[in-house]
Amino acid sequence: MTTAQTARETVRPLAFVPGWVGIAVAAVPFLAGLRLAPVLQYAPLVASALLLGLPHGAVDHLAVARTRGRRPDLRAIAGVVALYVAVGGAYAVGWFFAPAAAFALFILVTWFHWGQGDLYALVALADADHLRSPIQRLGTVVVRGGLPMLVPLLAFPEWYRRVAVTLVGRFAPGTAAALSPAFRPDVRLGLGLAYGALVLATLALGYARATDHGPWRLDAAETLGLVAYFAVVPPVLAIGVYFCLWHSLRHIARLLLVDNDAMAALRERDASAAFARFARDALPLTLVSLALLGGLALAVPNPPETVPEWVGLYLVFIAVVTLPHVVVVTIMDGEQSVWA
Repeated sequence: MTTAQTARETVRPLAFVPGWVGIAVAAVPFLAGLRLAPVLQYAPLVASALLLGLPHGAVDHLAVARTRGRRPDLRAIAGVVALYVAVGGAYAVGWFFAPAAAFALFILVTWFHWGQGDLYALVALADADHLRSPIQRLGTVVVRGGLPMLVPLLAFPEWYRRVAVTLVGRFAPGTAAALSPAFRPDVRLGLGLAYGALVLATLALGYARATDHGPWRLDAAETLGLVAYFAVVPPVLAIGVYFCLWHSLRHIARLLLVDNDAMAALRERDASAAFARFARDALPLTLVSLALLGGLALAVPNPPETVPEWVGLYLVFIAVVTLPHVVVVTIMDGEQSVWA
C-alpha cells in the first residue's frame, strides 16, 4: 500500500462513519413514534456555527492552492478573499432586494453543492467505478443533493414553508408568498415522481456499469437510507445533523488530503493530529464569519428575536458564503478530475 493509499484509508472512517451513526441516532426517536420539542430540533444547526458546519468552509482561502500542489501565498489567499467579497457580497445584497428569489437560489445552489460533496466522496474515497460518465455523475449530484433539499419538501411541506418564511421574513415578510407554488400538492407530487424515477434510473444504470458492486451497494444504501431519513426526521433537525456529520465531515476529509502537513499525520495513521491541523486553519475565519453574522443581524430590516429567527438569519448567512464556497469546491473538482 502506498503512502497516499494509507492516508486515504486513515481518513475514510472520518468521512463516512459519523454520518451514518448520526442519521441513525437522529431517526430512532421518530421511528419509535416519539417527538422532540421544536426548539431542541434547532440544536444541531446552532452547534454547526462552531462545530464542523461553518468551519468546514473556513479553509477555502488555503484549499485552492493546496489542491494545486502549492503552499498558499498572499496572492492565492487574496484571490479567494476577493471571490468571497464579490460573489458573496452581491448575493447578500440580493437578499435585501429580492429575498424570495434569493431563497430559491439558496436551495438550488445547496442542492448542487451537497450533491457534489457526495460525488467526490463516492469517486475519491469509495472508489465508485460505476459512475463512469459525466452524465452519470451529474445524475448522482442531482440525486444526492435532492435528498436534503427536496425530500423534506415532499414529506414536511409545512415545516419547509415555515423555514422559508422565517428566512425571507428577516427582509420582507410579504414576499414569501411568491414561494407558495412549490408547496402545492400537485407540484410536490410531480417533483416526487420525477425525482423517484431519477433515483431508480441512476442506481440501475450504476449497477449495470459496475465492475465492483461493493461501492455501488454503498451508493444505493446511502441513497435509499437518506430518502427514509429525510422522510421521517423533521427538516430542521434532519438538515442540522446531516450538515455537520455528513456533508461537512466529508469535505473536511477532502481538505486533509490536499494539506501536506495533514497528509503526513494521516500517513502515520494519526487522524486526530490531521484533524487538529484543520481546526487550527479553520478557527480564524470561523470567528470572522461569526462577527459578520452579528453585523448581518444589525443590518436586516427585521432583526431576529427568537431561536428560530436567529437560526433563520444564520441560514441566510450560510447561503451567502455557500455561493463562493461552491466556486472554490468546483475549482477543486476540476483540479482533481472529479467529473472526468
